Amino acid sequence: MGPLPNLKAAVANLRGGIAGGSYHTVAARPDGTVWAWGRNGEGQLGDGTTTWRPSPVQVSGLTGVVSAPGAVAAGGRHSLAVRSDGTVWAWGSNDNGQLGDGTTTTRTGPVQVTGLTGVTAVAAGDAFSLALKSDGTVWAWGSGNQGQLGDGARTPTRTAPAQVSGLTDVAVIAAGAAHALAVRSDGTVRAWGMNDDGQLGDGTTTLRTAPVTVSGLSGVSTAPGAIAAGRSHSLAAKTDGTAVAWGGNAKGQLGNGSTTASTAPVAVSGLTDVAAVETGSGHSLAVKANGKVAAWGDNSDGQVGNGLSGGHVTTPTVISLTAATGVAGGDYQSIAVRADATVYTWGGNYSGQLGDGTYTGNGTPRQVPGTP
Repeated sequence: MGPLPNLKAAVANLRGGIAGGSYHTVAARPDGTVWAWGRNGEGQLGDGTTTWRPSPVQVSGLTGVVSAPGAVAAGGRHSLAVRSDGTVWAWGSNDNGQLGDGTTTTRTGPVQVTGLTGVTAVAAGDAFSLALKSDGTVWAWGSGNQGQLGDGARTPTRTAPAQVSGLTDVAVIAAGAAHALAVRSDGTVRAWGMNDDGQLGDGTTTLRTAPVTVSGLSGVSTAPGAIAAGRSHSLAAKTDGTAVAWGGNAKGQLGNGSTTASTAPVAVSGLTDVAAVETGSGHSLAVKANGKVAAWGDNSDGQVGNGLSGGHVTTPTVISLTAATGVAGGDYQSIAVRADATVYTWGGNYSGQLGDGTYTGNGTPRQVPGTP
């Protein structure tokens, strides 16, 4: 097990920038451009229109985006990207200020997030956004009615970034539907926001408007992809190659062989050599250090990728995809990127979010045409 941390870092650093939103998908290419596909009713694809796209289209006028984990994010109906100069750009729905441009005006093309520089990664929830700066601070904007902005209040709308209270020395961030996670450099995890299913992992179901420590959890990786947040559950990869999960579990998304929720972390069954984790709305994903992908949880649309559709999978299943370097999840879709920058998708495709030119779902991974 000795060389595992180095293997994990190598795999994570090879990940391309990919992200799954509720019904759309975003990918940063190695040339610094960003491409998107799926639902586009609020301009979340960033191509200057509100036309749904079942095949990738380029985000208008956006270049110099980092092709790395956390460089792009997809929320409920909005998208984010980090440029190499440390600025953040956003597009799509803005009814709660989630674009961070000081307005609540929806944008069909990228606008710069106000006052943010030195950013290394972004994350997006249903209607809020997060940014991690190089100094280890976290900034939030958008809807905070469930405390997900971490500012000590339930703020309905914040149209410009504000620092998350009392949180420093952060290495990795993640955003769920209405909760957020952060790994500190000491391997501990902080959480805030909605907690009705125990997704904050502090042993309670009490909403938290400022960060609290996830109970009994240490040794979490500080590499990209170390944590993930779904609609009502959370996931973390540890430095020993195991994974833990907590929160809602009605669809088996905790991966411990049950459908019982947990307000504190539980071990994901039989999963070793984990390099990175991700979540969809009700399913979970992991990429292993050998490039294989495991998935579990909600499989109603084939998002587990085992060739079947329907039901729930309560323990990790290794699927047919190999040479993966990163994964992402949307509400009903799963996404993986390989070392050659090709992107594969599977699961629900109601809005064209699989990017294969159709609106037909698929229970096994298929390459998105035109990638890389």
